Amino acid sequence: MHASSAWSLLDAAGLKLLDQARASRSYLTGEVIFHEGDECDGVYCIQRGQVGVRKSDADGNSVLLYISVAGETMGYRGVIAEEARTASGEALKASRVCRVRSNTARELLRHNPAFGYRYLRRMSKQLGEAEERILHNIALSVRARFAHLLIVLMDRYPTEREGGVLILRLPMSRHDLASMIGTTPESMSRVIRRLEDDGVAVFKGRNVRIPDLEALIGEFEPDHLI
Repeated sequence: MHASSAWSLLDAAGLKLLDQARASRSYLTGEVIFHEGDECDGVYCIQRGQVGVRKSDADGNSVLLYISVAGETMGYRGVIAEEARTASGEALKASRVCRVRSNTARELLRHNPAFGYRYLRRMSKQLGEAEERILHNIALSVRARFAHLLIVLMDRYPTEREGGVLILRLPMSRHDLASMIGTTPESMSRVIRRLEDDGVAVFKGRNVRIPDLEALIGEFEPDHLI
């Protein structure tokens, strides 16, 4: 959710309360903004940079759930549910983040129905996205899941065009890419080699060159179902 559009729904009293209760801080790449298991101390709004939201699996491995970028908010589910943090937030690049204290955020939600409804819609959308990811992990092959993730990243992050080739700059490591589609880095490396062998995409560092977008989209055809 973009914070600016949500804050615009507040009345004058709400905006005054918000100004009194928020504080901004800068974070270096790799610095943790909040830890899994911590008391939920507020809603975080990203003013600049990128923040990865991570969760530990049963074996203690860090799994990247999603990335939030400038203008988006994090942590409101825990504020509303009054639960401890279920994931950690880590700056993926130098970032500036504003925090609104939990008690203030709850008060704003209680007294501003339109503001609360906007957050309820966002929570419902995230639930739908989570259900879709579960379905993909069940029904699609690793190759198809990875191709779908590349399409999502192309929609979310800017791409360049060099001649007829699209170039995507990956915002995360290959290890994190693998965790987002529920596979191992080794399996994903094999998929990358096959995509390159088939001319679907070329990977060099974090740059992905896609000569034919339709071929990448075609990875969702039934042949790639499990």
